Amino acid sequence: MTELHPLVGHEEIRASLVRAHASGGLPAALLLHGLRGVGKQRLAHWIAQLRVCDRPGAGGPCGACRPCRLALALEHPDIHWYFPLARPKGVGGDRLADALETARAEALAELRAQPLHPSRADELRGLYLGLVQGLRRRAHVTPTMARVQVFIIADAEYLVPQESSPEAANALLKLLEEPPGGSRFILTSAEPGRLLPTIRSRSIPLHVSPLPAETVARFLQEHRGADDATARWAAGLGQGSIGRALGFLPDGDDPGPQEALRREALTIVEAALADSVATGWSTALAYSPAGARSLVELFAFVEEWVRDVAAVAAGADESVRSQDELPRLRKLVKAAGVVPADAAAALPAVEEARELARGNVNPQLIVAGLVRRLRRSLRPPAVAARRG
Repeated sequence: MTELHPLVGHEEIRASLVRAHASGGLPAALLLHGLRGVGKQRLAHWIAQLRVCDRPGAGGPCGACRPCRLALALEHPDIHWYFPLARPKGVGGDRLADALETARAEALAELRAQPLHPSRADELRGLYLGLVQGLRRRAHVTPTMARVQVFIIADAEYLVPQESSPEAANALLKLLEEPPGGSRFILTSAEPGRLLPTIRSRSIPLHVSPLPAETVARFLQEHRGADDATARWAAGLGQGSIGRALGFLPDGDDPGPQEALRREALTIVEAALADSVATGWSTALAYSPAGARSLVELFAFVEEWVRDVAAVAAGADESVRSQDELPRLRKLVKAAGVVPADAAAALPAVEEARELARGNVNPQLIVAGLVRRLRRSLRPPAVAARRG
């Protein structure tokens, strides 16, 4: 039977949670927030396991009792995991809630088979009203085995994106305001600022800090069989997040999904630094005119490259995240004559592009506008006039 991988790190948080649980002071609604892929959902499952464990101890859930075994296999009847889903095509009205629950069951089956996977921010998914309605119905049902039901709501910021429904956040808010006696809630979010303030105010926030790079590298070696050099490289890019680092590991002869996005983002920044303005237009036209929300994570990588460009321009090479591309960055910065202060001023352009992507604006227009604004900031006027 496939089980969740062991919870790695976060010892101080776990010790605090164990003490709170032992004293009966564990909050009814928790909000775990931190870097995407840092282990928030695994920690949420650990807390849920702690709540249903028959013999919890100083170190947390025992891991051996039947409730613990069921929790680790994602099969405990009183632990319910909700996460963003793609909206079923051609389904609406009263049928949507049933279709979403079917899709959730299918996704859970896949997660049971392969619980360890790279973290991705897919803006084509959402926590739709139909999903939350199903959650609310289940919350009013008497627990099957344990004294409580635990609801894990992953990536809770997806309650309010454009493609979802604002009613979903409001429906959850009502549930948090008046939780049924046997229901407990754990929300996770990489972007808690996108949550409704009223939802944040009705849950106790708990920040989940990044893990040491050595811890991440060791995990990649032990659980993914990565060699030492690859594990250290991916861990460095992972920024303390196992989920993010997993996405940099090669997939056979192909780069991992995070590495593919990182390379694609560098292409956009290189277009902004290129001698010819036409490079930016050709880069933009390579994108489809639809599906902008899938670009949100790409623009996060663009922001990282802009920060690296600024660091190189300022002579702070030790602050560069993509150390493997440091020679390339030095060459780009020197050729374009990037000024550190101007590079920092380019960051708002990336954030604007991200918001336009969330609004589902034409991707070609977004990328063209982003390259143009980055070019204005990153290339001093004298250099731009002389070379392009």
